[in-house]
Amino acid sequence: MQRVLTTVTLLGLLVATAAAFAITEHLKLIRSPVYGTLVSKTLSPVCHCSGRTATVRFRLRHRDRVTVTIVDSADHKVATLASDAPRPARQADPFTWDGRTDGGQRAPDGVYKPWVHLANARRTFRLPNRIVLDTKAPKVLSASAAKPVLFVAPGRTVAIRYSFSDQAHAVIYLGRHRIIRGHPSRVRDKVKWAGAIDGRPVPAGTYVLKVAAVDAAGNETSPATRKPVTVLVRYIEIAPGRHTVPSGRRFTVHVETAASRYTWRLGHRHGARHGKRLRLQAPSTPGTYHLVVAEHGHVATALVRVHAK
Repeated sequence: MQRVLTTVTLLGLLVATAAAFAITEHLKLIRSPVYGTLVSKTLSPVCHCSGRTATVRFRLRHRDRVTVTIVDSADHKVATLASDAPRPARQADPFTWDGRTDGGQRAPDGVYKPWVHLANARRTFRLPNRIVLDTKAPKVLSASAAKPVLFVAPGRTVAIRYSFSDQAHAVIYLGRHRIIRGHPSRVRDKVKWAGAIDGRPVPAGTYVLKVAAVDAAGNETSPATRKPVTVLVRYIEIAPGRHTVPSGRRFTVHVETAASRYTWRLGHRHGARHGKRLRLQAPSTPGTYHLVVAEHGHVATALVRVHAK
């Protein structure tokens, strides 16, 4: 008798399992009335950017009347984007949330989710998509240039290191002109500047760059809190800038440049060289001369005073 009961029990369990499996597979084949969901991931009502509103986009397989609401992390209703509104099938027009509650106040920073209720289908779809409302701009904690002097040439850059209070894009300004927008990064990272604006090399000089941070919601550090970084842009230099040598005597100057070759001229003599050490012979006639070195139109000069032996 015990064996019969055990067999019956096992058969019952097998039948129940098979039935549950069949029901599950059948439910998988039933297509959801709501599809094509696309929801903004972030929202900052205070930013001057495209992220100051969030959109909730979806399609219906069948015409219905929809109510779209925004709920907070505790599933409390915060805002109503649409109430019992007719919605044709396959329409993809978005519903927009500006970050305010039904009472007109700005909702606090936090995580929100959209719910969609279909009147005819008598179903509410709690969309899993998160909308992060964030109005706090990241802070630039520090910024500096790894090497403050940049000798411009193809492939040459200066690394600007920074640290932020939160993960963000690094944005580099020169005056009011945005010259670099970095990729999303860690709170500590670096971007590189090649000494160019819009692909064109800048003239030699001293440039004060300003480092800002922009987070995923579009919040950006204010101009007053950007961190300055000074970069000296150079193309070619001579050191020292003054020389006093006897006539006809050989002397050496130091040439700093990233160019592979440069030209030089001293009195009636001229030539082309490469490398940092430029060895020359002073003119035989005493006097004051200008040593000129140049590369691609960029010039540096040094004063050479020649006296009699």
